[in-house]
Amino acid sequence: METTQAKAFGTETTIAPLQPMTIERRQPTAKDVEIDILYCGVCHSDLHTARNDWGGSVYPVVPGHEIVGRVLSVGGGVTKVKPGDLVAVGCMVDSCKQCSSCEEDLEQYCLNGFTGTYNGNDKHLNIQTYGGYSEKVVVDEHFVLTMPENLDPAAAAPLLCAGITTWSPLRHWNVGEGSKVAVVGLGGLGHMAIKLANALGAHVTLFSRTPGKTQDALDLGAHEVVISTDADDMKKVNGKFDIIIDTVPYVHDLNPYVATLAINGTLVVVGYLGPLEHMLNTVPMILGRKTVAGSVIGGIAETQEMLDFCGKHNIVSEIETIKIQDINEAFERMVKSDVRYRFVIDMASLKG
Repeated sequence: METTQAKAFGTETTIAPLQPMTIERRQPTAKDVEIDILYCGVCHSDLHTARNDWGGSVYPVVPGHEIVGRVLSVGGGVTKVKPGDLVAVGCMVDSCKQCSSCEEDLEQYCLNGFTGTYNGNDKHLNIQTYGGYSEKVVVDEHFVLTMPENLDPAAAAPLLCAGITTWSPLRHWNVGEGSKVAVVGLGGLGHMAIKLANALGAHVTLFSRTPGKTQDALDLGAHEVVISTDADDMKKVNGKFDIIIDTVPYVHDLNPYVATLAINGTLVVVGYLGPLEHMLNTVPMILGRKTVAGSVIGGIAETQEMLDFCGKHNIVSEIETIKIQDINEAFERMVKSDVRYRFVIDMASLKG
């Protein structure tokens, strides 16, 4: 298959900084869309993959799966979008499209494994996929999303991961008018969970370890803040919440939060991958039919639903825009949670 070259930023090893490189993109097939990337959000997954924290990274790694751009060209069989359209690409660029999950619009749970936007396998070129820290990308039309034109494209980029990661459990567990929702952690995912749950009509509470984020949470749409390190504060919300979205990306004790679930309530872990500490106490789960569950991103149809909802309600992320040349500094700041609440790369800085 013919390829074209594209400018990108990536890394060759686990310890090397991200730096300019040239990558190969396939020439669009009949069902492909070629996209000029305007903005790309910076996700913790980008850092973890660049540094091989989860194992399995194939180098060179070019991260980025919160992509917003305009269509440059389309293959002859493409009907979904046309040149000039404002579009988006999230965490997936392919799946088997045939298994039971794919047939139910749950490509994120493809039984044969979805193809990640980066560090996946490009079945056309038989090399790893490269992400949005690049000037352009070529994607199967099924995985191209339409971005509402009324949204700021830079601030909308994090919707493609932080947004859908929190939207999917809110929708799956039927959050709506009058639902009592709590969010653990106020970062890239947490602030989106607050905005989306509020717009769905829920009563939203933030669990925070310190009072310092109280005003921010209220400004974002939370109705109250509970200090999780304050035993008296936690007792006040015992048995209250229908659903808790836990966005904390490191090991932490879930048991105090389980106690705050209502009967039939669910705590959904979306931020942390790995073994739990401390061990879950099943007593409150059994006596209250409470559930601890997990969720990852969302299918393509669900992601489009989320983007349309955000367009209708004017919901975007709180962002700090950076140049691609500042990505290594941004990674270090992200580790320290020194961002409110998501970095987004202006890709004009790569093309200039």
